[in-house]
Amino acid sequence: MICSRRSFLKTSGLIASGAVLGGMPFISSCASPSRETMPFGLQLWTLRDIIFDDPQGTLRQVAEFGYKQIESFEGPEGIFWGMGNRNFKSFLDDIGLTMISSHADVFEDFERKAGEAAEIGVEYLVCPWIGPQESLDDYRAMADQFNEIGEKANAAGVKFAYHNHAYTFEEMDGVLPQDLLMDNTDPDLVEYQMDIYWVVAANADPVEWLNRYPRRFTSSHVKDLSNGDEPESVILGNGVIDFPTVLSAAKEQGMKYFIVEQEQYTDTTPLDAIQENARFMKELRI
Repeated sequence: MICSRRSFLKTSGLIASGAVLGGMPFISSCASPSRETMPFGLQLWTLRDIIFDDPQGTLRQVAEFGYKQIESFEGPEGIFWGMGNRNFKSFLDDIGLTMISSHADVFEDFERKAGEAAEIGVEYLVCPWIGPQESLDDYRAMADQFNEIGEKANAAGVKFAYHNHAYTFEEMDGVLPQDLLMDNTDPDLVEYQMDIYWVVAANADPVEWLNRYPRRFTSSHVKDLSNGDEPESVILGNGVIDFPTVLSAAKEQGMKYFIVEQEQYTDTTPLDAIQENARFMKELRI
């Protein structure tokens, strides 16, 4: 069983009393006995401070740390880091990495991006941000737009997904925008990438949402949340999220991809952080 001393202390000191840390729900820390290791990837945004200087060298280090999958993002040189789709795939093949998805601006030149992704077997293009909308009608309009983008994605041979932040889990006029988006999008056209960090940061329970919408959250960002007045992203296992429990539920509800991400590096560095996060994922059994 994965149950570190830190997890035991958090559980014995807080969970037994049903305490809430910093206004955030605390998720229980020790899961049932492990069974198998699951593949895991890395969102390259984690390395945004260093990857632009040497994309190939940085990706070689990612592979050396044990990652097998990557999720790219759209920077100045596009989602293929200036190499073009075919050359980028060839490079990844050489170092043992697979690009399963990319965050991208899905509202501009989407057909070209989808076609290039499909050509090399990238499964998903993901919308990473829409920003808080001004009204529920705006979210309904966004759901319609997501359906249209999903149709274009399917036609090109890829899948489309939306990546959440905290704002869609915060009530607006008595409605949670995340419910509105999910209830008004076609499951055959629009999938969802759960950023577990942002769900918990919004005082929501990721397991509850996974059970509420089975098989709709098909990938995740595995990112831990520190406890404190100013929460931040920390190395996996150093925060308040119980990943054995959450990821077990995710797997049971059809989640396929588990993508590590870290956004802050207090007392560490991007490379040290992803190495530690890889160790955590290798030890995790679901």
